Order: sequence, then C-alpha cells, then structure tokens
Amino acid sequence: MLEPIRREDSDDLFEAVVSQDSVMRWLATGQADSRSAAEAMCDAHVAHWARHGYGDFAVRDAATHSFLGRVGLRNRARYGADLGFALHPRAQGRGIAGEAGRACLDLAFRRLALPAVFAFVLPGNTASIAVLRRLGAQEDGATHSSGLHCLRYRFDPTAAPTAAEYTVDDGAAGLHLRYAPGPGDREDGAALGEGLPDPAGDNGPHLVRADKEHTLTAVHDGRRVASLGWLLREMVFDGEPRRVAGLGGVAVHSAHRGRGIARTMLSVAVEHARASGAETAMTLCRPELVPFYVPLGWHRTTVPVTVRQPDGPQPCPLRTLTYDLAELPQPTTGVDLRGLPF
Repeated sequence: MLEPIRREDSDDLFEAVVSQDSVMRWLATGQADSRSAAEAMCDAHVAHWARHGYGDFAVRDAATHSFLGRVGLRNRARYGADLGFALHPRAQGRGIAGEAGRACLDLAFRRLALPAVFAFVLPGNTASIAVLRRLGAQEDGATHSSGLHCLRYRFDPTAAPTAAEYTVDDGAAGLHLRYAPGPGDREDGAALGEGLPDPAGDNGPHLVRADKEHTLTAVHDGRRVASLGWLLREMVFDGEPRRVAGLGGVAVHSAHRGRGIARTMLSVAVEHARASGAETAMTLCRPELVPFYVPLGWHRTTVPVTVRQPDGPQPCPLRTLTYDLAELPQPTTGVDLRGLPF
C-alpha cells in the first residue's frame, strides 16, 4: 500500500533508503547519508504535499505494514511532475517499483489530470530504466537534474498503464480533476463561488474579462466542487514578447474549502501551461489574497501592468502575480497584457 510520507517516517526512510549505499548511489547525493538528512527529506515531502496536493508515498507491505521504500510524484519548478522511486535492497527485483509506479501514474493521469509526467535517471541505472520502459515511458533526451547528467523519460496519458495492485491512500478519496478545452460553464462557476471572495479575486474591481480557453474542474462523488480556467496569449514584458498562461476564475464550493483543492488545481493548471509552451503563468488578485499565492511559488509583479477594456487600455487595478516556467527574469519596467484580463 502507498501512504503519504509523514515526518514520523524518517527512521524508516533512513533504514530503508538513506543509509543504503546501493540505493543512494543512484540518487542526487550519490552516497549514504545521515538520520538528520532523512528527517530533512521527510520535512520536504510533507511540505510538498501541502503545496501541491500530491507527492512521495511510503511503500508498505500490505500484510506486515513494513516500510519498503518511497515512490511518488514530485513537482520540480523547472521540469514539472517527476516520477521517482527508491526501494530497500530486499524489496528490489520483486516488481514492487513497477506496481507502485503504475499506481502513481494512475493517480497522475486519472485523478489529477496532469498533462505529462517525467522521470530522470542516471545513465548507468539499468534497473530503473527497465522499470520506466515497462511502465510505458519514452526517451525524451538528456538534461541536468540536481547537478547531475541524467537521461529524461516522459509518460503521456494515452500511453499510461491503467491498472494498479497497490492501494493508494492520499486523503482525497472520491476527488478527481478533469481537464477540458473551452471556457466551462459560467453558471457553474458562480454557483461554486456562492458570491464569496475566492483565491483569484473575481469579486474584486469590475472588469470585462476574456473567456478562458481551458478549464480544470474538481469533481467529488460525481458533483462539481471547484473550477478554474486559463488562456494562452502573447504578452509584452519590458518591451519583449512572452508567451503567458493567464489563470483565473478560481471557485471552490463552501463545503470543500480549506482542503487544499485550489492549491492542487493551480499546481496542475501550471503543468498544463508548461505543456502548452507557456514561458510564464500569471494571475490577477486582490491585495489581501497575495499571501495565498506567494507560498505556492508565485511572485508579485511590482511594475505597472496594462490591461485592455472596451474603452481602451488602463492600469490593472488588481495585483499581478507570476510563476516562472522558463527561467526568465521578472519584469523591471512594465507589462502589457495585450488584451482583456482573465
């Protein structure tokens, strides 16, 4: 079975993974490490779950509940969602990595609606490469990850495996995200928001807004409980064109607020933007909602921002936040949305 890694798992993680030279030689550090390193890893895993709504799992034997290793989906700011696994030597060669990886891909594509999942592996790690290929990964070039030269593999939803023997307990039973092209249903968004302030700030200053081109909807037990949308547009940053994904229209039903659904949907929407070739993601919100975005990796834009309205260009009355997808600099003189706000 798979359970989100907790801080209390640090001793198990140390014994099964961090203290094992034969395991750690294929990971970023390249060698066995300390108990304090295992504690820091668990803290990072817990923080990742809080930020994205998915992350690394503890792999446990269903009969004995013994800790066998970790597997999961990690969002890397530069690369997107990444499938990784590290198992104790006694758990290797038994098909565990494959079945646990299959469960994670099922979560990624059929529960979270992610557009793609990557994997990074050292060239000499033939066992992991074989697992990735059996799971349907395709070679996607080479890159540097964590300072190491790695082979990159890519999983797409259409080629992902559909069955998994592992039970996944991620605390979100019954919740699925669904992606669809188009603006979605305006009445659905209004009903979900119930006239209350939402993270995107649609109840702020009145603006004529552009229709969204893409919609992400959260469904719980067959009912829509949250939605957001985005569009792709070429904007101007400091006089230079930039391909931007404009996110907005976040609405979460009152009965489902406080569960991290909006954070997870934003994380997934950013990955769709990345897959579509966007260099930056952007959202507009009221000043008091800026603290919602900053811990999620968004940066406040402090330069003037121009939006278009039916009567002409005007300064944007909302706060502008951006999420970098291509290691481009923050604007220093001004931004022109070159169209209606979103």
